[in-house]
Amino acid sequence: MPAEWAPHEAVWIGFPHLAEEWAGRIDAARRDVAAFANAVHDEGRGEEVRLVVNDAAQAGIAAKLVDAGVRILVQPLGDIWLRDTGPIVAGTGAERRARNFRFNWWGEKFVMPGDQEVGAALAAASGLPVDEQDWVLEGGGIDVDGAGLAVTTEECLLNPNRNPTLTRADIAVRLRQSLGIDRLLWLGKGLVGDHTDGHVDNLARFVGEGRLAIPLAAGGDDPNAEIYADARARALAFGGVEIVDLPSPGRVEVDGDVAAASYMNFYIGNSVVVVPTYGAANDEAAVAALAALFPGRRAVGVDARAIIVGGGSFHCSSQQLPA
Repeated sequence: MPAEWAPHEAVWIGFPHLAEEWAGRIDAARRDVAAFANAVHDEGRGEEVRLVVNDAAQAGIAAKLVDAGVRILVQPLGDIWLRDTGPIVAGTGAERRARNFRFNWWGEKFVMPGDQEVGAALAAASGLPVDEQDWVLEGGGIDVDGAGLAVTTEECLLNPNRNPTLTRADIAVRLRQSLGIDRLLWLGKGLVGDHTDGHVDNLARFVGEGRLAIPLAAGGDDPNAEIYADARARALAFGGVEIVDLPSPGRVEVDGDVAAASYMNFYIGNSVVVVPTYGAANDEAAVAALAALFPGRRAVGVDARAIIVGGGSFHCSSQQLPA
């Protein structure tokens, strides 16, 4: 599985269409997603953006929000989180193959029609051979450095609501077979308020081979301070990994509940790094930190206060197609 900073042919991005999932804020969520799509497209300098919409009516809504160069792709889908329901593409060039893992709605929590079919459909529409995988894995549950190293959390991959018969060793073997991962860094829990049972793409992300970014807590009320500290300790104990500090947005609430808001849910495109922002004090610092880590790309902050209402952010809503 290539690292996210490797060249992309395209990216799939899910577009909101289920009003009941957005607590009355679906129009604002659509604007957030459209702004993300436009930023990745980068006026034609980035990769091809394939905005996945559920039907023709949604295509009409999307067309009014995105730049002319963004491709609108009609394909039935459930929720917008294509990081988890879309295909994971391994290999590059002529060796590319789509791995279509089983998806069980994050442990049968949010069952929506279309989620289990969209991955194979998107891969087939792109002309990719599809390898069906006989176990549950969501793309947000892992992050890779492209050189055989992956990071994950015990809370997610060892959760009995995913693969109850698989041990830690079994999962490591399957990741090696499916995605070429031969070293696996296990972190503990994911963020407070994360309905996915601790997806690592909200907690720790690779920013280079063997370079892992982990947030530093923001103030005494940061709900994830202990989680960040534990992740850092586990990465240090693992060895051979350079830890890079990134800011945390601190405490972000949606309707009085702590949201799993994180700058770690950034997306690395061909020409830009898109960073979700939350109107928090550390927004500008997070964008600047990622700009320094990816000097060949422009870092762009995009407001994510509406998309977070649905439980995720920009990385969650996207899945890249390696070149």
